This record gives sequence, C-alpha cells and structure tokens, in this order.
Amino acid sequence: MATGDAVDTVLVPIDGSDEAEEAAEYAVAIAARYDAEVHALVVLGEEASRAVEDGTIDAEAAASEAQSMADAAAAIAEREAVPFTHSSALGYSTTRKLVHPGSVILDAAEQIDADFLVIPRESGVEADDVLEKAAEYVLSYASQPVLSV
Repeated sequence: MATGDAVDTVLVPIDGSDEAEEAAEYAVAIAARYDAEVHALVVLGEEASRAVEDGTIDAEAAASEAQSMADAAAAIAEREAVPFTHSSALGYSTTRKLVHPGSVILDAAEQIDADFLVIPRESGVEADDVLEKAAEYVLSYASQPVLSV
C-alpha cells in the first residue's frame, strides 16, 4: 500500500477461536488508526457447511452461532468506537467445486471493497481449522495488503 492510500474497510475473518479474536483486535486497531470500519466475516468450517447444505442442522441455528461469534468481535470494535459490520459464509460447498475458505474470504473482500485484511495464521478450533487453511491462500492471492497474526 503506497503512502497516502486510504483504508476505509478492514476485513477480518473469524471462527470463534481465540486466534480469530486476536485478529479482530488487530483489525480494530488498524481501523482506529485509519478512521476506518471493520467488517467481520464469520467463516463456517467444513462440518458446519456440510450440515447446513444437507439440512442436518437448521440454517437458523447456524446463523445464531455465527451471530454470537460476530457479537464478540463487535464488542471489541465498540470498545474502540470503530464502526462494525459483519456477514457470514459457508467455507466449503458440496455442490460448488472451487469453494474453500480462502476463496470465500477473498470473494467477501471484493464484495465489500475491503482495503486491508487481517487473518489469523492458526486457529484454535481443533476440529475444523478453517482459517488456518485459508491463511496461506489469502496471503498468496489477495490484492489488498494482508496482516497475518
């Protein structure tokens, strides 16, 4: 990012892990520095994505879980008076071949016109390390600056 380039939106993917919460703290700090907003993307892992797609779990239950993850990130933004938005996405698909956590994050970054990405390198969610799998892909293919924490 060249000197003088504006940062208006910082995207941080989250999955409910401590590492994602730390990434949200970094995202909020960057947003506060540049008078920007934070957008948290709740990325559902493979197991949850499959369960939603095949109807094993109710989409409303998944949405409720995603909302609680977003609420935790919103609280961090609120402490610093940083504007906050959020969305959620399935990190995998049984019907679309090229859907994976990295592509979902980059697609969301394009959709919201993110200027900066903050992504955890590791995830403490042992059963489904969705963000850990995405970090290398995002670092390799993002057109925005990326901070990997």
